[in-house]
Amino acid sequence: MKIILALVAVLAVAASSPSLPAAQSKVLCYYDSKSYVRESQARMLPLDLDPALSFCTHLVYGYAGIQPDTYKAISLNENLDIDRNHANYRAITNNKSKYPGLKVLLSIGGDADKEEEQKYNSLLESPQARTAFVNSAVLLAEQHGFDGIDLAWQFPRIKPKKIRSSFGSFWHGIKKTFGTTPVDDKESEHREGYTALVRELKAALNLKPNMQLAITVLPNVNSTIYFDVPAIINLVDIVNIHAFDYYTAARNPKEADYSAPTYKPQNRNDLLNVDSAVNYWLTSGAPSNKIVVGIATYGRTWKLDSDSEISGVPPLHANEAGEAGPYTKTEGILSYPEICAKLINPNHQKGMRPHLRKVTDPSKRFDVGLTKDGDFFGTYAFRLPDDSGEGGLWVSYEDPDTAGQKATYAKSKALGGVSIVDLSMDDFRGLCTGDKYPILRAAKYRL
Repeated sequence: MKIILALVAVLAVAASSPSLPAAQSKVLCYYDSKSYVRESQARMLPLDLDPALSFCTHLVYGYAGIQPDTYKAISLNENLDIDRNHANYRAITNNKSKYPGLKVLLSIGGDADKEEEQKYNSLLESPQARTAFVNSAVLLAEQHGFDGIDLAWQFPRIKPKKIRSSFGSFWHGIKKTFGTTPVDDKESEHREGYTALVRELKAALNLKPNMQLAITVLPNVNSTIYFDVPAIINLVDIVNIHAFDYYTAARNPKEADYSAPTYKPQNRNDLLNVDSAVNYWLTSGAPSNKIVVGIATYGRTWKLDSDSEISGVPPLHANEAGEAGPYTKTEGILSYPEICAKLINPNHQKGMRPHLRKVTDPSKRFDVGLTKDGDFFGTYAFRLPDDSGEGGLWVSYEDPDTAGQKATYAKSKALGGVSIVDLSMDDFRGLCTGDKYPILRAAKYRL
């Protein structure tokens, strides 16, 4: 009887006690060092990171690269990263003294390394090149206080959809009958080489205390070709899927569309959405808690013309990349603060033309439970061309609402968390509403 009473007491205590907390969700915060050399309000210094870091579990410094002739990992800007006048590497890793739980990784590749990009494939073909890379990458990270490496490997991209005339579509159908040319004629060799590289890099990092290895799947890289999930998944700590930029003006200059839908919009490619990218890794055996979903802090832009539909509903005819913004100064892309400054709001004076009309998820079926019945596509904003001389513009972008919804998606799938790509494109100065880093904050609060 005493045993029964004791057991009842134990069960009662257990029932009244709070459950054990779940493992902390990861929030990878990318800091793109090229923001250091931007001008005016867009220039981001290491000190500007401070309001963000309490929300981040990892800070990822981008980007290092590869020397073409030696295959060694190198800084892409030694004057900024290593020279004692700036020493950005150390300025970034020194944040760990203020935020002891923060892990700081050095990202290599990330589409920032533009010199002889074929070297990323060539390196995978040579055991000697892989050894040179592994030894130099570990040394570079260790010398400057990084906690590991993020391999953001620059694999060839899938080819974008082409907008064709009727005759062009007919001829394309004939050509498809005889097969298509792959983007990489050594796919199998590069897949095996990448697996070997991950294995060798992990072995080298294991010789150092508490060094992590993350891998990043860059936008429009076909995971089914290059990532042998069963062979590498136990070797990596994080799989960061940059599931955005499926449509950009650089890839699709004549058609504007959602750049990062969570699920497949109607009549689109089955693979070009967040859920498809995540499910490949899950169905291939990746533990869900290793997968992190990337959230872009910028929008992709297109110019509209007289042939564009007046509704603004994508996909719609476009002309070319949208004009560069005042801060980022790059055609086809606007940072979140550049976008929010253009949105119509009650404080704008009537008749001012540069402003955009925001359209939230038109499906109106986004379910917080995130079953597949809740097709979430994304937010866009647009203005139509008119006779005033101000051209039309269409923008697909993330805002705090959509960032929070993607974090909810990650939570519903029991994923490891999210990554913010990158902090310099978020509203780090609080220009929109006064709150700094609104996209980062919204995502963090919904995990």
